[in-house]
Amino acid sequence: MLTVAPDIEVLARFGRALADPIRCRVLLALREAPAHPADLADRLGVSRTRLSNHLACLRDCGLVVAVPDGRRTRYELADERLGHALDDLRTAVLAVEADRTCPDADDKGCC
Repeated sequence: MLTVAPDIEVLARFGRALADPIRCRVLLALREAPAHPADLADRLGVSRTRLSNHLACLRDCGLVVAVPDGRRTRYELADERLGHALDDLRTAVLAVEADRTCPDADDKGCC
């Protein structure tokens, strides 16, 4: 039986997290600054319930963390290097071919 290397598992988890446009928008928003879920939902134009599901996915993937902030919870990227990775990935993809779309873009799978 073939054992998957930990690096491959991490990259696959990151890819699954990025597979949904809302999760991408959440990550890009949190790259700018930490935010409370209600503020993120308003900013992204999605329901709080839907955003909560995506935040749970991103949290389970280890990409974001929930930080107690008084009576509220603030979300932020789990590591500042993720922001740099998102910037690098975005610019690399745009540099290759910005007019391409993924044939599986409708896949709504979660981590």
